[in-house]
Amino acid sequence: MRTRQSRRWTSCLLSLALLGAGAGCGTDREAAARPPTGRDAAPVTHSDADEQAAGKAALAAYSGYLDASRAASARSDPGHPALARFVADPLLTRVRLAIREAKEHGAMRTGKLVSDPTVVSVNLDADPPTVELQDCLDATGYRLVYARDRKVVPGSGGSRHLATATATRYPDGRWLVNVGAAHPDQPC
Repeated sequence: MRTRQSRRWTSCLLSLALLGAGAGCGTDREAAARPPTGRDAAPVTHSDADEQAAGKAALAAYSGYLDASRAASARSDPGHPALARFVADPLLTRVRLAIREAKEHGAMRTGKLVSDPTVVSVNLDADPPTVELQDCLDATGYRLVYARDRKVVPGSGGSRHLATATATRYPDGRWLVNVGAAHPDQPC
């Protein structure tokens, strides 16, 4: 019989699997953390091309986030350098904590995570500018296993479900994913 602590970390790690090692242990959407901007600009009209470029950059950041999360989870490396290239706080801290917790329990990720993200909205007038993304993640082939023997951690099976994320443009021009949530109750 599993202990309450064991059920909690298994639940957390399952949530981690649901968003490619990035959702953390919560599924509620967080308020986006605002990066410092230091500018008070007048409203600017943005062209469709500007919005398409922002959407493309946000999708690239999201793809990088999933790739970096998979790489870090496969190596049980919460300090993996690629994470900070694509993910910002508060999501970055949640990802690192979830990977660290898996590592402390002798677990790691293996397999394939299939992603099919789309841009839901672009707000270049926000301070800072943001892009909302929606994804249908297929984590059925993405497994949490014990590192010592590669046996699947009980209760860690993945599903095909909705995930949402927010990418934010930081003052240095980079788009980083700073909010992410898995919605395992919403299959896709």
